[in-house]
Amino acid sequence: MKLTFLGATHEVTGSCYFLEACGKNILIDCGMEQGRDTFENQEIPVQAANIDAVLLTHAHMDHAGKLPLLVSQGFRGDIHATSATTALCNIMLRDSAHIQIAEAEWKNRKGKRSGNGRAVPIYTMEDTLATIRRFVSHGYSEIFQLYEGIEVRFTDVGHLLGSASVELWITEGEISKKLVFSGDIGNRNQPLIKDPSYIKEADYVIMESTYGDREHGKSPDYIKELTQILQSTFDKGGNVVIPSFAVGRTQVLLYYLRKIKDDRLIKGHGNFKVYVDSPLAVEATQIFRDYMLGYFDEDAMELVEKGINPLSFPGLKTSITSDESKAINFDEDPKVIISASGMCDAGRIRHHLKHNLWRENSTILFVGHQSVGSLGRIIQDGASEVKLFGESIQVKASVRQLSGVSGHADRSGLIKWLTSFQKKPDRVFVTHGDDQVCQLFTEYISKELGYKAVAPYSGASYDLALNTFIHEGNRIPVAVKAASTGKTDSVFERLVLAGKRLAAVIQHNKGGANKDLAKFTSQINSLCDKWDR
Repeated sequence: MKLTFLGATHEVTGSCYFLEACGKNILIDCGMEQGRDTFENQEIPVQAANIDAVLLTHAHMDHAGKLPLLVSQGFRGDIHATSATTALCNIMLRDSAHIQIAEAEWKNRKGKRSGNGRAVPIYTMEDTLATIRRFVSHGYSEIFQLYEGIEVRFTDVGHLLGSASVELWITEGEISKKLVFSGDIGNRNQPLIKDPSYIKEADYVIMESTYGDREHGKSPDYIKELTQILQSTFDKGGNVVIPSFAVGRTQVLLYYLRKIKDDRLIKGHGNFKVYVDSPLAVEATQIFRDYMLGYFDEDAMELVEKGINPLSFPGLKTSITSDESKAINFDEDPKVIISASGMCDAGRIRHHLKHNLWRENSTILFVGHQSVGSLGRIIQDGASEVKLFGESIQVKASVRQLSGVSGHADRSGLIKWLTSFQKKPDRVFVTHGDDQVCQLFTEYISKELGYKAVAPYSGASYDLALNTFIHEGNRIPVAVKAASTGKTDSVFERLVLAGKRLAAVIQHNKGGANKDLAKFTSQINSLCDKWDR
């Protein structure tokens, strides 16, 4: 009964935990690292083919983004998630694959001119579609048996449509332990989705700490603040460009903008247009509409019951094709442009920044966390110039942040979630926060609140039965972020992976019927005879 910490250790992104229990290998999340990579992450300690299942907390790419890579390396188990998470991953993973492929193509065109080697996407659309077929959906509060001795429940954590904490009950012989993985803990009083549900008991808690060093402060008047930004920018003849995560934050913005339009709060520009320039955001918004029941909060459901769509209004325009996206920047009317990605590191938002950053009458409005090292963070921190598509762009637009708009709980919210356990857990593991934040939050809950807490580094392994560390993990800084996040860069290396998967399949067949094993042996030998050179 062992837990190994792999990703989002002293970092915000790349969540991944490896659990060995009851003879099974289980991953909790398999996320992609985004923004600056601070510490080296240990690889998953077994081959992908030897992983039996994945439990997924929610659909954001820093928790789900490397699942297709896992499948491409031989994983063939089930991926368990809530129904809404399954639906969102269906579009988000496909979108991620498109981005990987497009970026590789762009690098290859550029590489031809410079003589650089060929870039390969970390996974393909084929890998992604195979991944989507592996999802198994569950409802909130449903306890299901994952394997003999292992039961699981997803509990609403109020971060994103379908987001969940994962409760795991494990019994090996006479030893039983309960683990709770917080996932990303939601901010209270968010529009659309419900507040986090609180769990009463656990032996071990693995919790995020994104905003463990700060408070969001008194809940601001979002409508008033957004109205003032829109009014000021439109009066100058500029655009409000909002880099927004396509899933979650975009739908919250639409909820606010509908209210502003309905109440006619903007003077002189009442018919202003709102462009949602992201095929992913358009699809995600439809999923939000499909999953209102059981996921939306009381205020949103009250609108629905009155026949009002909380996410639609006059002047809302969506762009799907690249031509529709380009046309937005030829529209001279003051407008709102909502586009992904939320941290500005990829996607159509970069084109809109290129067309608006240099305009003194435009506003760049950030509405979510910007990881250190991301383009969004660089702009937010006051850069006077940035590079986009090989061109230096002066930053003359007003750069604003809609304060308090966060899908993550602040320190008070994290503490409320933690202190809701009726008895202090045997150990609290603090993850998913920048290096200093992890340390500060761990020290606070240890010294001030009396929890036995630790912030493990990647590679740390913990014996859950004995309540002790097997390995403390390694604090190894990353010198230079690798261009690839793990996808093989040659056909031969893919062949090597296939060979490793074959070895794993052979082990899986140990104890099988002699007749079947003899047939399998014959097939392998025939294949070897064909290709042995």
